[in-house]
Amino acid sequence: MNLLKDLNEALAYIDTNIEDDIDMNEVAKISRSSEYHFKKTFAYLSGMTLLEYIRKRRLTKAGLELVDHRSKVIDVAVKYGYSSPDSFAKAFHQLHGINPSEVKDGKSLKAFPRMTFQLTIQGGDEMEYRIEQKESFSIVGIKKRVGIVFEGENPEITAMWKSLTMDKIEALKRLSNTEPEGIIQASVNFSEERMEGKGTLDQYIGVATTQACPDEFIELEVSGGSTWAIFESRGPFPGTLQETWGKIYSEWFPSSNYEAAEGPEILSIKSRDLSSPSVESEIWIPVKKVTG
Repeated sequence: MNLLKDLNEALAYIDTNIEDDIDMNEVAKISRSSEYHFKKTFAYLSGMTLLEYIRKRRLTKAGLELVDHRSKVIDVAVKYGYSSPDSFAKAFHQLHGINPSEVKDGKSLKAFPRMTFQLTIQGGDEMEYRIEQKESFSIVGIKKRVGIVFEGENPEITAMWKSLTMDKIEALKRLSNTEPEGIIQASVNFSEERMEGKGTLDQYIGVATTQACPDEFIELEVSGGSTWAIFESRGPFPGTLQETWGKIYSEWFPSSNYEAAEGPEILSIKSRDLSSPSVESEIWIPVKKVTG
């Protein structure tokens, strides 16, 4: 598969230049995608952020150099991008479990090998989706910076829902005049640590609308001419939904002609009873065609 080949060539470039400042424009060019999409795809396939991978590869090579007692700790620290011996020692200990100065005593080091991606076919589960174009619209509602939760209920988002009075919900419903209809959730501005289940994001609960935003609510503008991949999810909530979200990046994107574009990821829950074994939802992801 060409996508896997491109991803692996990009990783090979990163490893070849691991001692230098890595040119992310060149990484994007080699992977035939945007930097944004490459980082997201890498994180979903590997389970870690690209920055974390690069850090571990550099510290692995740093450990190998310190085995050669001719290398000074300060020189190795600077070579692998650390501005001070203290910051290097802290990162080194985090990976290897020992301080750089202890390497000369023959203590064991940990190695983090270079990563490559391979295609493994499992299950063959179907994914229901459609592609739609949309003109500009806004998401109007309430907003909060919340912690990222991969499994189970997010208590901060639950608290947001509880803060909505019936009057506010009815006011929002009157504003809803474009797809996805009704009350929706939208997530944007994710932290780099997203794929490790860490960090934060901007969470909106509101409606998609082309009407003016009332003073009591906050507005997120979404540019026109956007393309959306819309995925259906059906099963116990929130487990099935979270599983579908992961498959979009780990399975659908690598086998499609699309990559993720900038913009909010939108969740539209169609079922009223969240305790049902077959809760129906739609996940809206902004996408663009892969070029080259």
